[in-house]
Amino acid sequence: MNFVKILVESLVGFLALFVLTKVLGKSQITQITAFDFIAALVLGELVGNGLYDPEVGISQVIFAITIWGALIYTTEWVTQKYRRSRSLLEGSPAIVIRKGKIQRDVMKKNKLDVNQLMHLLRDKDIFSIQEVEYAIFETNGSINVLKKYIYQTPTNEFFKAPPQETILPMAIITDGELVKENLLEIEWDEQQVIDEIKGQGLTIEEVMYAEYNKEEGLYVMPY
Repeated sequence: MNFVKILVESLVGFLALFVLTKVLGKSQITQITAFDFIAALVLGELVGNGLYDPEVGISQVIFAITIWGALIYTTEWVTQKYRRSRSLLEGSPAIVIRKGKIQRDVMKKNKLDVNQLMHLLRDKDIFSIQEVEYAIFETNGSINVLKKYIYQTPTNEFFKAPPQETILPMAIITDGELVKENLLEIEWDEQQVIDEIKGQGLTIEEVMYAEYNKEEGLYVMPY
């Protein structure tokens, strides 16, 4: 077996799939529909066959990936432009719990049993169906839940709390290295970080993770 050929084809296959993922966007990763699942299996099989089949060359692998990429892209374009095509190509969400009652016919239609439903609810930190007013089974296989009023978490609006600025913590150091793009966000320079870390008796290389927010300052977690 030609190991150099396998190496080259592996790199080419990886790069081709990577480029395809970038072109199609993040939604292809996070929202797996039936078509996306089939495409992922086929693309993996194409690259695998290209590696180990001596009659399949790099150009054929790239051609096949390009064809499937075009099919996936076309499908996404169709679903964005023609709303009626979405239920066929992407599926439709289904209400499996309505007003606290399990919709047995809807669950049967979506090939979902009670054990699977309970597993999905536990992923949402819900351990009793009694807490659920509505549950929607999404097209990517996840579930979203609206709890009954008595079980809903009170909000600041409920307590009539005064509005406050929402602060996004920024990672400044990860694995002993500065995250320079985040320094620009908080308008710090490298020397300020070094001084802050030094004040805690550490160097940047000794810090596994550090984050900053305007209210609490710099939080440091050493190795």
